[in-house]
Amino acid sequence: MSEYRRQKRRALGQHFLVSAGILGKIVREIDPQPGDLVIEIGAGRGALTFALAEKAGRVVAIEKDTRLVSLLKKNARPNVEIVAADVLDLDFREIARTRASQGRPVKVAGNLPYAISSPLLFKVFHERQALDKGIFLVQKEVAERVCASPGSKNFAPISIILQMAFTAEPRLGVHPGSFSPPPKVESTVIVMKKRPHLLFPAADEDAFLDFLRQSFRQRRKTLFNNLIASGRPAAGVREALAALGLKNTIRPEQTTAAQFFALFTILASPDKT
Repeated sequence: MSEYRRQKRRALGQHFLVSAGILGKIVREIDPQPGDLVIEIGAGRGALTFALAEKAGRVVAIEKDTRLVSLLKKNARPNVEIVAADVLDLDFREIARTRASQGRPVKVAGNLPYAISSPLLFKVFHERQALDKGIFLVQKEVAERVCASPGSKNFAPISIILQMAFTAEPRLGVHPGSFSPPPKVESTVIVMKKRPHLLFPAADEDAFLDFLRQSFRQRRKTLFNNLIASGRPAAGVREALAALGLKNTIRPEQTTAAQFFALFTILASPDKT
């Protein structure tokens, strides 16, 4: 068995993007410039890595599979740094502080395995101070949640949290045949651009995220019932909803991000706990 085939078989279940056309479109969305730092998640065999290196000032390519790391290093270029690590264990802020040119954009990009999509995107939110733009190839249903608006069946805590800090748009659908081996799902390229300021600057972002998760705990239930199930007093929740002109029958996905933040703020006051 060839070295390439061994690497491919053992590559942590990765589906490598092999379509030159799609790779070219992703590079255009990233828009790497000579002074930019691009952090790539899941470099794989380096198809995107080395395309970015032709235009970006520096590429930090993160790859967990040590076998693939050895292949990447054989082809490394002067402006490419290969990091053998689990991206969830790294800190984007530290990477930016030690590798980026002062004042120049820091972009993060990658083909995200489904298993780490949500944790990685929440990580991007929490470490957003270091980042200017994110371009990710994700499973279609993940893209639909990230980019969803109120009223959509896909509207979820991740929609609200990420859109607090970033604009989020689906840019490109990618069919299974663009990968090797082909996955069983459709994929989508999403582009996230950091906003100048948070839409809703929560003093405790983790508490707000917990509140959102409690609000969406069971999508078939009303927002009122989900919040009661989380241990909040019924009277306090009823009063808070009424103060915002919301009915007790409203469902989580029908509630806007602004209404969630206002509700969180009201319920966080001492007399509502």
